[in-house]
Amino acid sequence: MAYATSEAQSATVPATMRAAVLFGPGDLRVVRKPTPRPGPGEVLVRVAMCGTCGTDLKIQAHPFPNQPPFGEFTPGHEWTGTVVALGETVDELHLGDRVASEVHKGCGRCENCVLGMYTACLNYGSVAKGHRTSGLTTDGGFAEYVVHHVTALFPLPDNVSWEDAVLVTTAGTGLYGLDAIGGYVAGDTVVVIGPGPVGLMTVQLCKALGAERVILVGTRQSRLELGARLGADVVVDARPGNAVAAVREAAGKRGVDLVIEASGAAEAPQQCIEMVRRGGKVLVVAYYKEPVRLDLGRAVREDITLYGTRGEGGNNVRRALSLVAQGKVRGGELVTHRFPLEQIQEGFRVLREREGDPIKVVFVP
Repeated sequence: MAYATSEAQSATVPATMRAAVLFGPGDLRVVRKPTPRPGPGEVLVRVAMCGTCGTDLKIQAHPFPNQPPFGEFTPGHEWTGTVVALGETVDELHLGDRVASEVHKGCGRCENCVLGMYTACLNYGSVAKGHRTSGLTTDGGFAEYVVHHVTALFPLPDNVSWEDAVLVTTAGTGLYGLDAIGGYVAGDTVVVIGPGPVGLMTVQLCKALGAERVILVGTRQSRLELGARLGADVVVDARPGNAVAAVREAAGKRGVDLVIEASGAAEAPQQCIEMVRRGGKVLVVAYYKEPVRLDLGRAVREDITLYGTRGEGGNNVRRALSLVAQGKVRGGELVTHRFPLEQIQEGFRVLREREGDPIKVVFVP
């Protein structure tokens, strides 16, 4: 079979592009840089939209391990767009295909990758061995064009919007966590702490997978109201400081089968232990600024199982995309702010200062 090559298509792709480049801490500028070309197994995508999350704020302040050097690196790991060039050996996609992406492409050769745990790749950050994390260890989607491996791209059904597609990786994060705990929540009572993008997508995932009751816990009323519209059966305002008692009352006699921590609040892990029933499960998908205090003795006495997952592994972005296409999970309603790429600093200011209660801020090249 004859495969399309990037050289054969180069005439349709400009030599340079607009891209946001991180020149130093807090110094993100839109400049022109060479347009990447796809190598074997890679695909060049014209970016339609790229979302933001807290990680994008963190890497601007403090470089992550294996992050490319200042003056070269383009962040942005939640992007979607259209295929415009194919590298050698790629026949799974076609020019003009609309695609969703997942952040991680594992090396494919370590034990974790073989088991489908490529977000925990043992060769993390080693481009030479085939690993890439778009927007974190390699250039990402705050640009007009981005290159990614074909295994981390998924064709979009016609009924999936760009806004839905930009949240698919976020949904994959929640779904990977649910996969890790056994993937079976039908008939269960589930608590989700944190009505941010991951928490709000996870609420919908739990309902789509048959959870009998989903209780959403948070501190911002507007987020809780959105969570209720997206499927949460009960919402609990944690601000009065009685979240645990409120959850236990709402859960009723059966108790809470599973608590999912998606807030990153320092007190939340301990609340999870106090909310869940004896013999229940706690899933942590959040990150924390500092080490947290947790009564592990209680977890042992109550026979509670603790899980932690990173990112969107186990091919769960593909599954999440299917749920979006079926209308069981909605991402577009989380997109609250849109900015052109040239206003990237303003967009991040809005995100950092929480002006207008942003949930998902996106940039359009």
